[in-house]
Amino acid sequence: QVQLVESGGGLVQAGGSLRLSCAASGRTFSSYAMGWFRQAPGKERECVGTVSWNGGRTAYPDSVKGRFTISRDNAKNTVYLQMNSLKPEDTAVYYCAARAFFAGSYSIYDYDYWGQGTQVTVSS
Repeated sequence: QVQLVESGGGLVQAGGSLRLSCAASGRTFSSYAMGWFRQAPGKERECVGTVSWNGGRTAYPDSVKGRFTISRDNAKNTVYLQMNSLKPEDTAVYYCAARAFFAGSYSIYDYDYWGQGTQVTVSS
């Protein structure tokens, strides 16, 4: 079993920046591709970034491309989501997820483990 814990959420003004962290338990973190997802009230959970098991490949949807950056530090068992130029529509609960595969996926159904989420609120 893999335990994931997100941190770094909070309140930020539009145009500001925030960095989220996801800490994974155990010493097999490098065996998993990782994804960041978000879910706003009344909306489906959507992917905002993925990173392969070794950090060599990343992918982003158009809604956040150029503003969000996903990265990982396998030595620290941690994945990060750097969010810049934040907009009110970015307000959501943000989740990290782990997948037992070398590459990430945009689908929530392809992930095996999930954190409990961290709230991000962007004010206008």
